[in-house]
Amino acid sequence: MLPASHYLRCCDREIHYVEWGAKDAPPLIMWHGLARTGRDFDDIAAELSDTYRIICPDTIGRGLSQWSPDPDKEYCLAFYAKIAQSLVDQLGLARVRWLGTSMGGAIGTVAGATTLKGRISHLVLNDNGPSLAATAIERIKSYAGNPPQFDTVTELEAFFRTVYKPYGWQSDAQWRHMTETSTRRMLNGKVTPHYDPAMVRQFIVHPDDYELWDEYDALDMPTLVLRGADSDLLLQETADDMKRRGPMAQVAVIPGCGHAPALNVAEQISLVRNFLAG
Repeated sequence: MLPASHYLRCCDREIHYVEWGAKDAPPLIMWHGLARTGRDFDDIAAELSDTYRIICPDTIGRGLSQWSPDPDKEYCLAFYAKIAQSLVDQLGLARVRWLGTSMGGAIGTVAGATTLKGRISHLVLNDNGPSLAATAIERIKSYAGNPPQFDTVTELEAFFRTVYKPYGWQSDAQWRHMTETSTRRMLNGKVTPHYDPAMVRQFIVHPDDYELWDEYDALDMPTLVLRGADSDLLLQETADDMKRRGPMAQVAVIPGCGHAPALNVAEQISLVRNFLAG
């Protein structure tokens, strides 16, 4: 099954999303990480589309969505949560399940406490929590804020294989798919990652954007945390606190992964499927 590609005007910005499954199936939002796209979920979405209507947006400034004309104001979790509300409202979805990887999990946390309060029935946080390790944020900023340029897509794929090695095992076909759905060609003919480099200004203009204990403590929906066993972003002590606070999340540790599990193998997909069915 192939996804359908759509565009909606959300908060006066054009947002791209792909959609899987039947229109009348229970809706499930899958929201990607900081420097990624909605196509990261193709494997798990294809598997779960027998049960759910799956919506995978590209965040503003990523993928095929519009880049912000006002980066310092709009590249932040509060604005992303407003976009999420607009998307859900325009699609006519009263309640949704939410799976978010990294930043996508933070958007789900903020939206669940504010713009979509009472409308997220199940929340899956893929290697994301209300407090993130500063050293890992610096690591992400080091490559996300200065995307390299290459003469060939093959060279760009080699770069992705290096920086996203913590995602865990991916087949050659999956690495190629990630590359081909994450590439833009520049005026000089070179290729580079898809996103607006200004999106990393979130960490400068909104330095406390990912300190979300207040929002997390306000949540009450069933919550599952997937933590990469080798994650340098979501520390074990934070995951332990998440079991005791707020929605008192279930925590599952994913072996062979750091930040963040790719959700592309049967064991990881089954964890998500079983939780969402509960």
